[in-house]
Amino acid sequence: MKIMVCYTGSRSSLQALELAIQHAKSFHGNIFLVGSMEKGTTAELKEIDKMQEALQEAAQKVEKEGIECETRLLVRGFTPSEDLVNHAKEENVDEIVIGIRKRSKTGKLIFGSTAQYIILNAHCPVVTVK
Repeated sequence: MKIMVCYTGSRSSLQALELAIQHAKSFHGNIFLVGSMEKGTTAELKEIDKMQEALQEAAQKVEKEGIECETRLLVRGFTPSEDLVNHAKEENVDEIVIGIRKRSKTGKLIFGSTAQYIILNAHCPVVTVK
């Protein structure tokens, strides 16, 4: 079973990782830790480095549990939500696990919701962790 965790290093994504580890143990799966950024300009190099560091730390945690793990930082010009859905399909993952946080209706309207897009457009089951 291929489990993709949408990882940002946030508290909610860490909780999503914990659940993915449980699923991987139960279903003999492996984990894909994936982060996505829309642009990769030189002004954003610090943010890219920070994201790569967070992905590597999370991968070490997964590997300590004896679970196979791969990390990917996607910087392909898509919005993170589009990029994550496309990547899940390209890799033929069986499940997506994503952390969510509460946002007001106005916040969703103005900023959109990555989780909402993934839930509505993914080809496979999506598990959300709050």
